[in-house]
Amino acid sequence: MATILIVDDAAFMRMMIKDILTKNGYTVIGEAENGIKAVDRYKELNPDLVIMDITMPEMDGIQAVRQIKALNASAKIIMCSAMGQQAMVIESIQAGARDFIVKPFQAERVIEAVRKVIG
Repeated sequence: MATILIVDDAAFMRMMIKDILTKNGYTVIGEAENGIKAVDRYKELNPDLVIMDITMPEMDGIQAVRQIKALNASAKIIMCSAMGQQAMVIESIQAGARDFIVKPFQAERVIEAVRKVIG
């Protein structure tokens, strides 16, 4: 089963995503609360997929996507954005993200995006 790293500065958001994923049979192997930690955890865990928030302290999701893609060009990343972050979503897709989900999350949409990206 696919392994997933969840990156969000809000612990309750990480918990919500983790809950949706585990209920659907996915394995969450790690969590990070900012882009810097996300890159470190990616190197350490080498997950099949990263679900990454765009707006975070220290290093945002777009910079983290660029760094992860530099480490592994085939890295699979889904971005999480709040409503009205269209420009940032476009920038993150250009940086290499495969898909995005919008907060507040709908479980079906999260699973649909995960299935689309990792099959």
